[in-house]
Amino acid sequence: MGKIYLLIFTGLFFAGCAEYLPISGGQMEGVVTPAPQQWGAVADDKIIQFETNAGEAYSVNLWVVEVSGSLHVFAGDNRANWVEDIEQNANVRLRAGDSIFEFEALRVIDAQEFELFAQAWETKYGNRPRNENIAETYLYRLRPQAN
Repeated sequence: MGKIYLLIFTGLFFAGCAEYLPISGGQMEGVVTPAPQQWGAVADDKIIQFETNAGEAYSVNLWVVEVSGSLHVFAGDNRANWVEDIEQNANVRLRAGDSIFEFEALRVIDAQEFELFAQAWETKYGNRPRNENIAETYLYRLRPQAN
């Protein structure tokens, strides 16, 4: 009987925390929306849904930071599936609420931009990125696609 309660508790716990888990999915649903002038509430979200498409849609929950009016996503030195996908197809999508925004992901290789990102990351999440070597990490600036 105790195992049943443990399974129920575990299921309810993960269901309540699902948006914070790095669980991947397929194509996101929502309304494709033109990019706003300012990212405000989207940039304030702790976690966003992010989709790549290098043959098959792949979505994952990520942290996002705004730097100089542009959203940035960061994989650290982890060559995650979404990083691999971006190398094949730089067109990505981000979902906030019911809105989907379409972007081109551009890898950041400029040390000054990375430093601004690291400062914004620390302000938002309370610590600097673990690896700040831009040659070893995967940081992407998201540039809105023209609609």
